[in-house]
Amino acid sequence: MEYFWYIVLVLMLAVYVVLDGYDFGAGIIHLFFAKNEKDKKAIANAIGPFWDANEVWLIAAGGVLFFAFPTLYASSFSGFYLPLIMVLWLLIFRAIGLELRGQIHHSMWEAIWDKAFGIASLLLALFFGVALGNVVRGVNLGMVENGVSSHEAHYFFLPLWNPDFSPTSTHQGIIDWFTLLLGIIAVIALTIHGANWIIFKTNSDLNTKLKSIVFKLNFGLLALVIASLLIWHIIEPKPFHNFIKYPFLWVLPIITFTGIFGLFKVRTFKKEWYGFLFSSLFLLGGLSSTVASIFPKLLPSTNTINPSLTIENVAAHEYGLSVGMFWFFIALVLVLIYMIVQYRVFKGKMDDVGYGEH
Repeated sequence: MEYFWYIVLVLMLAVYVVLDGYDFGAGIIHLFFAKNEKDKKAIANAIGPFWDANEVWLIAAGGVLFFAFPTLYASSFSGFYLPLIMVLWLLIFRAIGLELRGQIHHSMWEAIWDKAFGIASLLLALFFGVALGNVVRGVNLGMVENGVSSHEAHYFFLPLWNPDFSPTSTHQGIIDWFTLLLGIIAVIALTIHGANWIIFKTNSDLNTKLKSIVFKLNFGLLALVIASLLIWHIIEPKPFHNFIKYPFLWVLPIITFTGIFGLFKVRTFKKEWYGFLFSSLFLLGGLSSTVASIFPKLLPSTNTINPSLTIENVAAHEYGLSVGMFWFFIALVLVLIYMIVQYRVFKGKMDDVGYGEH
């Protein structure tokens, strides 16, 4: 039963990354490339009817984590307390940046909320990439030092960074050179993803420029992905052991690199949704490959004293998991109906939506 909920959790996070990922990317595009009011309105229109619904997937994933894997929920929410609070504030500023900008038509007011929206989007992309890096790297469960565990086996706490800025240090930090690398990859990937969404949903004057930006950024994305795979051996001596044990998992990296190489043709696509498709493939393949690489671990332990948190040792009681399955399928049907209606109502180009105008 716990494996069913593990799949559900991963799928929810994957949907969140794809859907809210283009919101973050659109915010980054808004920050760096939208130079006039027309471009800014086009970007806001492209994501306006969708962004708040997209964020619900993060809340739903948190609910599933709390329900199905309560020990992991307790451990991670205490250990990652500082960055989680920062993410919460960034989500708030990103939302009010979109909602408050159009309340007063004054250049200074609009500039403040434009920056709030753009900077929050950029930092959220960075922090979520860093978060993935922390899961891959693992944490010092039990706060072990000199072979002695000073806290409960599932407990840990991390500062924002450590003095060594090293992922292999006993006293780890949230941000080190490895997690920061994954954070930069996330920023580039979501910038590309957001650009593709804007191209798909608008006729903005930015679109031609965005295709060129996607093409150029894709070279950096490919280089950083390859670099991260090469240096992964520093963090995990056998990073591909699951792929060797279960050869069918190689389809996930294939999906990842199909997405990257497909994006090199973004300037020649006949249909504008192709770019969004390929960036979605990269995000889905990359996240799935990362999850598959540490399976069945959910949060690896970097010491040999306390075991990693796995699907089996953090799951709730089977009875509760089985009861929850009934309600899950009811909720799934309702969510699918909502999404189908939403994307049918707002299909096509969004230039004339006029989101946030008062």
